[in-house]
Amino acid sequence: KEEVTAAWYKREAEGMIREIQGRGHVPLLVGGSMLYLSAVIDDLQFAGEASPALRRTLGEEYDCDGGAALFRKLQELDPETALSLEPRNKVYLIRALEICMLAGGKASAAKKKSSCPFALFIIGVTRSREELHRRIAERTRQMFASGWVEEVRSLLARGSTTNDPALQSHGYREIARGITEGGGTNLAGLVEIIAAKTRQYAKRQETWWRRDPRIRWITP
Repeated sequence: KEEVTAAWYKREAEGMIREIQGRGHVPLLVGGSMLYLSAVIDDLQFAGEASPALRRTLGEEYDCDGGAALFRKLQELDPETALSLEPRNKVYLIRALEICMLAGGKASAAKKKSSCPFALFIIGVTRSREELHRRIAERTRQMFASGWVEEVRSLLARGSTTNDPALQSHGYREIARGITEGGGTNLAGLVEIIAAKTRQYAKRQETWWRRDPRIRWITP
């Protein structure tokens, strides 16, 4: 039920990186979520404290149209962050807008890049579009076969709700909504919906990382 921000991830990841280096090993940062990895490898500096009043207002705006207007606003204020977010992730969308608005609507003031304190060697794995889509579909089916729906049912039974950050994340949100709205029995439909959204996210990831000249691309 706790919110995890990119600033929190940066702090925790850097602590773990130094701990691993202290044991004489090389840390591997693998992913994944674009803004979170960028927080470390670009040494992003985040500004803006949380504003409960602004968050409530943005939450009410989100509920009016499922976040469509707020996502358009984020695309105007901070297109780079918008690229890294799932448009219907209420928690992350509201927090991203909150940071921008508290910084005067200027994304550059909300997060500032600087030189990474660590020596970096970045490898990107690329695959054909057909192979990527096949692997996404297979991975989604495997997650359902391994008990994904049962896991979400268990979380809901223990008191989690669809408003909690964990159940706002990719896939969990769709399954939780299906269960709470009585549509959880249509597993085939959920599998395709989640696989399609994963393909969309993979495309945004590719667009983001292709702009980074530090990456050495390889094809397995």
